[in-house]
Amino acid sequence: MLKNYLKIAWRNLIKNKVFSIANIVGLTCAFAVAILLSMTALFELSFDQFHENKDSAYQLYLTNQTPRGTESSTSSPVPLAGALKEEVPGIKRTTRTLSEDALVSYKEKDFSLDGEYVDPDFFNIFTFPVIAGNSENPFSSKSSVSITQETALKIFGTTDVVGEVIQIRTGAVEHPFTIASILENIPSNSSMDFDIAIPFENHPEYANNMDRWDSQFHLVYLELEDGVTPEQFEKNTREFTSIHYKGSIENAIRDGAVANADGLYKQFHLQPIADIHFTSFATGTAEVKRTFPYMILGIAFVILFIVCANFINMNIALNEKRLKEIGMRKTLGAVKQQLFFQFWMESLLVFMISIFLGLVLGNLLLEPFKSLFNTRATLDYVTQPGILLIFALSIFCITLIAGGYPALLMSRLGTLRALKGKLDLGKNRLRNSLIVLQFAIAILLISGTLVLHGQIEFMRNKDLGYNKEQVISIPLNGKKDSYRAIELLRDELKSNTQILNISGADNNLGLGRDGSAMSSMMGFDYQGRGVVTNAITVDYDYAKTLDLELVAGRMFSRDFAADSLSLVINETMAKQLGQDDPLSVRIPMDESITYSVVGVVKDYNFQDISKQVSPLTLFMNQDWDLYYAYVKIAPENIAESFDAVERAWKKIEPQAEFLGSFLDENVDRTFKREKTMATIITSGSILGILLSCIGLFAISMLVVAQRTKEIGVRKVIGASVASVALLLTKDFLKLVGLAFIIATPISWYFLNDWLQNYASHVSLSPWFFLGAGLTATFIAFLTVGSRTVRAASANPVKSLRNE
Repeated sequence: MLKNYLKIAWRNLIKNKVFSIANIVGLTCAFAVAILLSMTALFELSFDQFHENKDSAYQLYLTNQTPRGTESSTSSPVPLAGALKEEVPGIKRTTRTLSEDALVSYKEKDFSLDGEYVDPDFFNIFTFPVIAGNSENPFSSKSSVSITQETALKIFGTTDVVGEVIQIRTGAVEHPFTIASILENIPSNSSMDFDIAIPFENHPEYANNMDRWDSQFHLVYLELEDGVTPEQFEKNTREFTSIHYKGSIENAIRDGAVANADGLYKQFHLQPIADIHFTSFATGTAEVKRTFPYMILGIAFVILFIVCANFINMNIALNEKRLKEIGMRKTLGAVKQQLFFQFWMESLLVFMISIFLGLVLGNLLLEPFKSLFNTRATLDYVTQPGILLIFALSIFCITLIAGGYPALLMSRLGTLRALKGKLDLGKNRLRNSLIVLQFAIAILLISGTLVLHGQIEFMRNKDLGYNKEQVISIPLNGKKDSYRAIELLRDELKSNTQILNISGADNNLGLGRDGSAMSSMMGFDYQGRGVVTNAITVDYDYAKTLDLELVAGRMFSRDFAADSLSLVINETMAKQLGQDDPLSVRIPMDESITYSVVGVVKDYNFQDISKQVSPLTLFMNQDWDLYYAYVKIAPENIAESFDAVERAWKKIEPQAEFLGSFLDENVDRTFKREKTMATIITSGSILGILLSCIGLFAISMLVVAQRTKEIGVRKVIGASVASVALLLTKDFLKLVGLAFIIATPISWYFLNDWLQNYASHVSLSPWFFLGAGLTATFIAFLTVGSRTVRAASANPVKSLRNE
């Protein structure tokens, strides 16, 4: 029986070649794309799921009630972790962590590595397996370190290096460290990525801040004891917080802060480590948003829906030609179940062929897909037993719905109606509903694409308040003192007329090639109230190099020896100080040192460009290190000037890698996620509209075939080609118009909500939605019109003769 089902199914596929090919091509493309998109989404959702203690390990953060509202901080003071474990019940382990570049030397070779300063319990809280050395205690002493397999191969060429000694620069001094253990390479789905783990006590800021609660610069993670919940932990820390943060709580009350719902001004919270990759603190509290992977899965789903809708429509339309066959089978004794399985088997055969071809195509497109969408996902994420079972069930459900519905519709027909060749589908309501839904989805994707690209261009072309096209930022990752390195760079390039200015700072603008980003905040009392500001340490010529606009006073100058006690602030900081003349402000940072404001610069985006410009204070104190050099070049011969800067750097720091990049490149890297989203949605909209058009073209062919006699009669009585083509086309265009009416308000709602994540964004113009609607209408018109014009141009004698 099964053999007969397959034989008849194959014959019908061959008989209707055009429609079979249309279905197989559409399904193949949809399955290939769905596999690749699902792979990417599952990779994103797998972040930090490999940690064995993921259900009991958390990141600590503190919410602060301020006059500006609720603010959150993940940075903690050095003594906090130890004090928490001693004074707060329910904590099993704690660890401090701080990510910072580590300059490692071995046999006169220098290596810039991603370092992680951690406490020993770090390896008990997180799952980073030790493959060589002491797995129970990866740090045998304060002067020992752990490195990954990849790092061992990079430095030594082998992983058998336990006991080897390397030099690590901590602060301004190099110290010897012994390699105590080798770790497995950090998984690609880990939020924490490092090459070398160093005992926290070796950090240069550790000794000076051992007992200070007002200096916060590292993260704290902890593991709770069995049975202790995060809510219990939060309650247990209330008394602890009131004791250790008494002064800052009193200041918050003095400044007019409003207590939270629990009547507290500071409160510790826990964030599960499995959620860290998706957590944002933009609103003052931790928000977990898995929007990106769910959006990818959603696009995969709608692509499958579009192609399945095509399949249903074409199957129902094609099966109208087989009504007499159904009637004859029923007359000869065929039962409903036999007819159902025959039609379902034909659908299942198409799906099986398409799934096989989709797997082949997906594998062929894997590497280009990974490059295009900048993902490290692999097909391993979709070949896990659980995922394969879900896919198998999904395919079964899809075939049951997409193939089974037409089969059920045909098998339930009465014998007489089938023999008469009549199929009443309620004026094609199902077909029309599916077409409307397909094009509504396509219009949603197109409008999303237009708005996303508009927002990216808006951010790319936004005036950030500084010169980003002509300035190169260079991480100071060499051995020389940062100020000395910048001075040598000035000397090396002073004869080059294309080099206009050189300066430095302790933070980068945008995201450089080194992948690091740094921010520093400080607070102080001014005229009886608390003031919070971002702080950046800079070198001479900072404003001149970046083309910052000075609105009052002056910048730091070599002519003023006391500028180490001077400040330059931005306009937002000046407003926060509330003085008519900000140059008259004197700020006592502690009992013995007072800083004077000597200049005010116009606000510029020194942070993520999606944020509002915050208060900023510039310092110039050569006791504080710089981490980046800035080089401004002339707009002519940019490539030659960049090469000259690179040569000068290699001469100054021959062992250090040159990681210079233009600031506009750095800014582009900060919205990499937006560009990836735009690429995915653009690709999804293109594929969605193409698949919709494949179905629309096939349906239009069947409609034209059904109205052949009508076309011939209209031509005989004088109808023009244009009028006949319009008659056949307008019904489809009405469906696209209805899809536009449905999709536009939905699209506006979601896009408007998404744009609220940006402090400044593109305006949601009606042209975005009109453009999406007109694009869908134009493509649909070309798809249907090409077929209808051909039918309307045919000789009416041939049309009538066929009848």
